[in-house]
Amino acid sequence: MDLAEQLRLYRPFNEQEQADQALILRCFGGPEDLFSRRSRLAHMTASAWVVNPGRTKVLMAYHNIYRSWAWLGGHADGERDLLQVALREAAEESGLKNVRPVSPEIYSVEVLTVDGHIKRGAYVSSHLHLNLTYLLEADEKDELFVKPDENSGVRWFSPEGAVQASSEPWIREHIYAKLNEKLRSFPV
Repeated sequence: MDLAEQLRLYRPFNEQEQADQALILRCFGGPEDLFSRRSRLAHMTASAWVVNPGRTKVLMAYHNIYRSWAWLGGHADGERDLLQVALREAAEESGLKNVRPVSPEIYSVEVLTVDGHIKRGAYVSSHLHLNLTYLLEADEKDELFVKPDENSGVRWFSPEGAVQASSEPWIREHIYAKLNEKLRSFPV
């Protein structure tokens, strides 16, 4: 099943997800290649809400650009299997060797605004991340490493602590809190 079909079949958790799901599906019909960063207005990204097997901890990285503790994830960069993108990014950004999906299904849907910033010495204009989040699992005893060009820390938090560690109010209140609310109803 292709990604557009997966997204059409996804059942939104709340009004934010319903609106963002509709916007992403609308973007799929446009002329831009949403799976490439060449689409400067909006492009596909995948995020990982990485939890331990007991669902008592969430893995976060301190992202240098946002100056905040945040979930793991990144750009599709041509890949259309966003679960694979989430798995790759979680491993690259944390050093985890054994990260796996709790489910292959989309866990959450978000359209995220990205302010203009400097990356690798070049200006990147403000744009949208059309983001799909996947629930992944890893052992909190596995060794972690930072990815210095992207983050300066990686650590486990309690689910509530992960929300509080973020310095981005909208993300903290509307995304991370939602991910934790969904996590409470997900079987261990």
